[in-house]
Order: sequence, then C-alpha cells, then structure tokens
Amino acid sequence: MKKVLGLLAMICIVASCTNEDLLVPTTTEVTEKLQIVGNMGIKVETPFVKNEVAMNVKAETAGTYVVKILNIANKSVSKEEVTIKAGNNLLKIYANALPSSAYRIGLFDLEGNLLGIADFNKL
Repeated sequence: MKKVLGLLAMICIVASCTNEDLLVPTTTEVTEKLQIVGNMGIKVETPFVKNEVAMNVKAETAGTYVVKILNIANKSVSKEEVTIKAGNNLLKIYANALPSSAYRIGLFDLEGNLLGIADFNKL
C-alpha cells in the first residue's frame, strides 16, 4: 500500500511540474487595428487609454530601440529601451501612473532619431 501511495504521489508531483506556458495560446498575429503599412513605425490599438493598451512597433532591422512617452509640452515622461526583432513586435503600454492628459509615444533609435510617433489620450 505504501508503494502505491508513493507512486501516486510521484505521479502527482511530476504532473504538476509541467510548463504552463505551453498551455496559454500566444498571439503573434497583428490585428487590423495594429497594422503598420510602412517598413517602420509605431501604432497604438486605440487612442483612448485607461490602464493599458497594446501597441505594434515595427522595425526594418532587429536591435535595441527607445520608446518614449511625451506629454503635451513634448517633454519625456517615460523612457524605456526595448530589444525588438525585425518586423512587427506587439508590446503593451501601462498608463496607470500617468495623469489624465494627451500624450505621444515615439520610437527612437539609440542616437535619438525619431522613427515613428503615435498619439493617445489617458482617460
């Protein structure tokens, strides 16, 4: 009886160690709202944001880029370096900490050259 219970316990432990990431479907397709026509740019899913919004960042070459959120006075309120692959890259903007206002989100190379820009409003 102890061997059977031990075997059942081992099976339960092994079964609980499976990688759950494989069970969650991953979306790599870009929806129509996030399609970018050109070779490079940035686009947000919706111009009105409460907490978070999806965005597509498209680049010709893979590498490290800078995504900045600019306020109405064109001053940077948030800046993050992102490593992206060539083509479409789906990312999220978390706007919880931003006060309600109009913003621009820009894609820059490491030298500070503007590659794409999109507008959104934090509600």
